[in-house]
Amino acid sequence: MIYPKYIRRHALALVDEGSSAEPVAAKAYRTLEHMIVTLELAPASFVTEGALIERLGLGRTPVREAIQRLAWEGLLDVRPRAGIAIAPLHPGDWLRVLDARRGVEVVLARSAARFVTREAADLFHDAALAMQKAVIAGNVLAFIQADKALDEALALAADNPFAARLAAPLQTHSRRFWFRYKADTGLVESAEHHVVLIRSILAGDEEAAAKDAKRLMALLRGHAEAAATR
Repeated sequence: MIYPKYIRRHALALVDEGSSAEPVAAKAYRTLEHMIVTLELAPASFVTEGALIERLGLGRTPVREAIQRLAWEGLLDVRPRAGIAIAPLHPGDWLRVLDARRGVEVVLARSAARFVTREAADLFHDAALAMQKAVIAGNVLAFIQADKALDEALALAADNPFAARLAAPLQTHSRRFWFRYKADTGLVESAEHHVVLIRSILAGDEEAAAKDAKRLMALLRGHAEAAATR
């Protein structure tokens, strides 16, 4: 089970990714996840545990823990004597991810508006600012990191570890699809929808936050439908 303090720790780690206080296993997970999302580890390619350890410059145990977690989330497939397969990207699967994600995002948004704390509000402000800076610079990688920060701020604010645990891998899969199929044209529109959602949450407006979460999911679903017909 993921408890609130666990979510808090990982949300705060986004504010300073270089912090030496971040657990090594969490750093390994975060780095590998980012490499998968940004296709640095190519979809459907194979890699070995040893190669990942060398690439990350971290110990075997934290890297192995990160691999196991990513395998549970469906981003890696550990195959004995064959290596580690990076999850393929099939456009139609983006629709399935979003269908599963929509309901839990509404729950998180509504709960975040109800329970948001000053600490979570600061994280939302930081994520929104980072997202806006990324749009101005046209920096897709920075935008991806800001989007991750926003999702973890949402998990912290909602104070619902069950919903957060369901949402996190779906958010990662969705971010990966977006990076592959929409990163070249979807930066401004995506940022606008995210910022509107943040404003509703910080205003404590549960109904508006729920509606904004639905609008964001509808936007992403439109992108997914377009990708599926290519």
